[in-house]
Amino acid sequence: MALGAIGPPRIAGPQRETAIARIRNLALVLGDQLASEPAALAGLDPAHDAVWMAENEAEATHVWSHKQRLALFFAAMRHHRDALRKRGWTVHYHALKADRRRDSGRNFGAILAAAVRRLRPEMLIVAEPGDWRVRALLVATAERLSVPLTIRPDTHFYCGTDEFRDWAAGRKRLVMEDFYRHMRRRHDILMQGNDPVGGRWNLDRDNRERYPADGPPPTLGPVSFPPDAVTRDVLDLVATRYPDHPGRLEDFDLPVTPAQARTALTDFVGHRLPDFGRWQDAMWSGEVFGHHSRLSAALNLHLLNPREAVAAAVAAHAEGRAPLNSVEGFVRQILGWREFVRGVYWLHMPDYADRNALGAELPVPRAYWDGETDMRCVSESMRGVLDHGYAHHIQRLMVLGLFALLAGVDPKAFHEWHMAMYCDAVDWVSLPNALGMSQYGDGGLLATKPYCASGNYIHRMSDYCRGCRFDHRRASGADACPVTTLYWDFLDRHHDKLRGNRRLVFQVKNLERKRRDRPEMAAIRNRAVELRRRLAAGEFI
Repeated sequence: MALGAIGPPRIAGPQRETAIARIRNLALVLGDQLASEPAALAGLDPAHDAVWMAENEAEATHVWSHKQRLALFFAAMRHHRDALRKRGWTVHYHALKADRRRDSGRNFGAILAAAVRRLRPEMLIVAEPGDWRVRALLVATAERLSVPLTIRPDTHFYCGTDEFRDWAAGRKRLVMEDFYRHMRRRHDILMQGNDPVGGRWNLDRDNRERYPADGPPPTLGPVSFPPDAVTRDVLDLVATRYPDHPGRLEDFDLPVTPAQARTALTDFVGHRLPDFGRWQDAMWSGEVFGHHSRLSAALNLHLLNPREAVAAAVAAHAEGRAPLNSVEGFVRQILGWREFVRGVYWLHMPDYADRNALGAELPVPRAYWDGETDMRCVSESMRGVLDHGYAHHIQRLMVLGLFALLAGVDPKAFHEWHMAMYCDAVDWVSLPNALGMSQYGDGGLLATKPYCASGNYIHRMSDYCRGCRFDHRRASGADACPVTTLYWDFLDRHHDKLRGNRRLVFQVKNLERKRRDRPEMAAIRNRAVELRRRLAAGEFI
């Protein structure tokens, strides 16, 4: 059917990709912009405008993506394509083939350029991408083709990039807690007039319990979504086209539509939100999800609107179904931290990606790709990563991130690993969290201190040290915990940089006391040198 003809396009069979009449606007819907009402389509008319979407090799492989991450993006994109077509939209969709020999694997810009030459749109429209690199590519492609490009604000977020820039202007330091309070007031969330509900803005100190000695209490969830025919086709594609990529596909059960994402939200609020706050920092062997929501992937692909998630949690508290500490903790992650890191990303890109304040240069440990290590904390955390493309925030920050920080892994390489291995990873959220918060690569722009700790923290918050061949109490010797060894070595290596940080006064003083025991400190340094040598060589630890 000719685009621009009166009436909706025929959708009974596969849509033709040829254009007879010139398209007025071609809306580009990216793989992390799959809301029921995409911002790029607002105000457009299916009779005169069309949609373009593309799976492509370059976006799938610019990091060595986890199989489940690829499956999630492709399955969610194809379901979104089908939903738009059912609503009368013409969708020009570039799908990858399982057999690479039948697919040129062109990059994103080349596929778009071919579509523009064929369809001859008067205007390209896209919502603000979640990746600075993609934004730059779109701008360059449009300029090269001499076609106008309109980049719209992404209305998925509470805080636009211009609004964040205005908030940040003139501040000596960007503090998430200040921004969070601003957002609470701005959107009247968990507020009683000008005061926070319950009298405190932040209930984090109520949310640091470890599980009981006999393990986590029984809980339901998260709800599972068995693959339908569309998703099964994608799983076959990924298994055939990307057999050497990390991770496993057998347990893929993520939500891939907005309806499924809302079901997952309802499941979390009903079954795990009441105890989420209490145990959000706790870890336990074999426990992948605990009381966490597993909603981050759905949020970051825009399958779930953050306003829906926040409203559902706030309603649960108002109705007596969830305590304030759980609800406030959940709201802070979405309304506070999630919006804050996006603001920091767009405020400081593109140079932010190359920051390396501590001069770290080691590669990502081999165990972060295959899970093979004698360190039980790492192997247990990697179980969820390999099986589900998931780890909760303490496993990410205070196990996998901690060990990488202490060892001296290059922060950009750590971010690229994070992008590759987590289903919820999009550049705007991964880069500040991985490079900044976790690895302190930005020198304190995002976090007020490096999140460094010894193996004792992991022992306190988990059962991982139980039965581990390493002793979390020992810093030197063959049986010393690598986390504990590298903790003291990290403080020692960076003493001059860290001693002025007010939040590290206690740790720096402990290091200075330890330095008085010269034989012990020498043994720690020697052990650390050997560990870092083995990590650099990709050896087993």
